[in-house]
Amino acid sequence: MKFNTMILGAALTLSPVASQAEELSLAYWMGPGHPMNAAVFTPFAENLAEVSGGEMTVELFGGGALNGSPPAQYGIMLDGVADIAFVIPGYTGDVFPVTGVITYPGICENAAECTTSLWRARDQIAAEYDAVLLGLWGNNPPILITRDRPVRTLEDLAGMIVRVTSTQDVAFAEALGASGVTQPVNVINQNLTNGVVDAIAIGPSAIGSFNLHEPGNYITTYFPGSGSAFALLMNQDVFDDLTEEQQGWVLEAADESLSQAGGAFYDRAAARGLEIAREAGVEIIDLTPEERARWDEAMAPLIEELRAQEMGGTTAGAIMDIMIGE
Repeated sequence: MKFNTMILGAALTLSPVASQAEELSLAYWMGPGHPMNAAVFTPFAENLAEVSGGEMTVELFGGGALNGSPPAQYGIMLDGVADIAFVIPGYTGDVFPVTGVITYPGICENAAECTTSLWRARDQIAAEYDAVLLGLWGNNPPILITRDRPVRTLEDLAGMIVRVTSTQDVAFAEALGASGVTQPVNVINQNLTNGVVDAIAIGPSAIGSFNLHEPGNYITTYFPGSGSAFALLMNQDVFDDLTEEQQGWVLEAADESLSQAGGAFYDRAAARGLEIAREAGVEIIDLTPEERARWDEAMAPLIEELRAQEMGGTTAGAIMDIMIGE
């Protein structure tokens, strides 16, 4: 277990008997004021202290105190820099293709549904990680935020550079005539402002979290895809070194309700994000059913190709069906 006195001021310790407790470190790159801390990280710490009677505690290292790079979080957990880390698997989507199936269009329509879909495939997803999967939740399907060019038809996307969350999503943008690029969420406001990208495809919760209503002038409320996945992962060696009773406490503190709380947060934040955009004067564009059908038709050949891909000892289509509940 880790204890770093040099950055104690950046950490939050939840410990009624800290001198006697077994302490775990949990790293996340957002600031402590980010709602995900209140929705998942702090509740996990509180749950663990409660179920263990104070014998296990969690020290929260927010704001990138252990490493500020979002794509690096899985690595710092594997290296033991943090016992537990918040990870966005899409940033290294080639490493976690089974998890990435949640981004495929047609699986889920909101964050709560996407979280349930992920849990249906939890066993298949967990096999991708060299870690203990404590939390697994999703956000909302993406919207499209643009600065200079409103997107009302399929033709409007031609030639656009669209930021997407995961490597799997690049093909979605290309099927619609755009170019897709992956970028961490903490740089996308600046990149849209500076014209590095023409559009951002992301769940609407990010509008409020990253002030995307400031560079964005138009929001198209549909872009093919389902949710993105988020995970709370624990170093396997650290977990294995715990007693059986301690392991039980950790797993109890991170039951499915913790992940569902993460999904519920994203649904609330998505509604609030669109409200913030409207209040800021951003034009909200709802595609007509006929136009949306054109986008789906353009995506159809790609979806069939993706379903046939082998992954995790099965096919992407089989994983997709598990997530849908078929």
